[in-house]
Amino acid sequence: MIHILTTGGTIEGLDYDQEQNTGKISLSNFLEAANVSFSFSIEEVFQKDSRSITFEDREYLVEKIQTSKPSKILVSHGTFTMEETAKHIAERKINKTIVLTGSFILGSFQNTDAPFNLGYAICALQFLKPDVYVAMNGKIFHWSNVIKNLETNKFERKDEKQ
Repeated sequence: MIHILTTGGTIEGLDYDQEQNTGKISLSNFLEAANVSFSFSIEEVFQKDSRSITFEDREYLVEKIQTSKPSKILVSHGTFTMEETAKHIAERKINKTIVLTGSFILGSFQNTDAPFNLGYAICALQFLKPDVYVAMNGKIFHWSNVIKNLETNKFERKDEKQ
């Protein structure tokens, strides 16, 4: 069983820079379209632009992770502060496998990277040992060695950043 916790962000089709949203999309839409054969549950924790996530929001997310029965947790998250949230979760030393993912292109757009990132994160989640990771752009990053490159709109390892 994989427990998916949603926090908002581009992956769910939420465009916080525009006056109107293009339409919220549920991650279950992507999973149903892919005809997945694993069991999962989806729980909305909050719906925020990651730039607006507070310390209290992160603590609430940690509480949801800690009280979740499944030991494999996927967190959908906006990309702006994804590594900050990953660090916050990791500092709580929760003995579960936790993967954060999101998208750079609105989940409601036809050319979105959302379903790829979601599928990649779910695959990674099933094979990783307990810890906190970020799965984006076809790569898996440990929480302690990830940074978002604003120039390329990709995540990369801190130790490879030039």
